[in-house]
Amino acid sequence: MENWLAEHAPATYAALAPPADPADIAAAERVIGRPLLKPLVMSLSRHDGLLDQRFSLLPGLYSPMSAREMAAEWQLFTSFYDKRTADEEGEEADYDFMKMGASRVLYGHPQLIPIARDVRGGRLVLDHRPEIDRGRVHEAEAEPGIMRGSHEMWTSLPMLMEMIATSLETNQPLNDYTPAVDEEQRLYWDFIPLRSDGTLRRS
Repeated sequence: MENWLAEHAPATYAALAPPADPADIAAAERVIGRPLLKPLVMSLSRHDGLLDQRFSLLPGLYSPMSAREMAAEWQLFTSFYDKRTADEEGEEADYDFMKMGASRVLYGHPQLIPIARDVRGGRLVLDHRPEIDRGRVHEAEAEPGIMRGSHEMWTSLPMLMEMIATSLETNQPLNDYTPAVDEEQRLYWDFIPLRSDGTLRRS
């Protein structure tokens, strides 16, 4: 990704933050109350988010956050969690999430750690729960709640980054998003939701 950005989108490349201070990662873990998953720590240890949040790096206009931003965003995100309803629904909420692909009950869950955000207030969260979705990336928005995408890109953070890199290198769409570069040499993702037969694609 870095090599491609340096050659094709140097403005976005310049916006990549330096590695996170290990003390900031440790502080975030103290705030969140649990160790961050290794792939997330490795990502932060390479780039601590973006220097300018007006840039987007991930499909869907998401900007990766720094360790400090994650901790602050987690505190805001978890304030929306309705633990009483979650406890009442129990395993049924997880079943519905796996079956339906979305859950309002899980919105704000303290083990879903925000890792990126977009300009509309949406988030990407990394699942730290010990169940089957541990390590999976979900989209989170206030109205639909937590959304479990079926595309392979969401199965893990390393998979997401690998598929982004492949999309950049091959200029092939990734889940309806095609990489492009604007006049200011910034990466953006062009959303094309139609199949060749004119029907809408589903993520």
